[in-house]
Amino acid sequence: MTPSRPIDILNALIQGLDPHTGEPLAPDSALHRAEVLRALLAAAAALEQSTARAQRRAQLPANVGRPWSEGEQERLAAGFRAGEPPAALAEKHRRTLRAIEARLERMGLLRPDQRRTRGGFTGVSDAAPPRRNALGRRPRALVGRAGRRKRP
Repeated sequence: MTPSRPIDILNALIQGLDPHTGEPLAPDSALHRAEVLRALLAAAAALEQSTARAQRRAQLPANVGRPWSEGEQERLAAGFRAGEPPAALAEKHRRTLRAIEARLERMGLLRPDQRRTRGGFTGVSDAAPPRRNALGRRPRALVGRAGRRKRP
């Protein structure tokens, strides 16, 4: 069964159709009850989120989330001291740029103001942190209701 097949089946049921034949289901079917439809919608949403999460995870480097060994840290420090840019080190160590910069900062080789990454799921953003206005506030485009930061 392909990963999208369960979602297709749930969507057919939500629409009141037999997933195999495409025929409308009987009007007295349990699938026409509001609580059953809500449950099917929740299940479809959960499956879609799970699929999206797996797709994002597949795009991450192989060593994401793995602990750093002493040897790997030594190779990282040596490469950085030799002038290799953090982006090249990230590719070499199969980690995100954010992880490389965080480890270099933790090792005392990089100051926080020298980092290119700030937040984000994968941490590969080259963008500088948002500027603040004269009152110390973020630009309106980045602020949601009640002053909360909008998620990207």
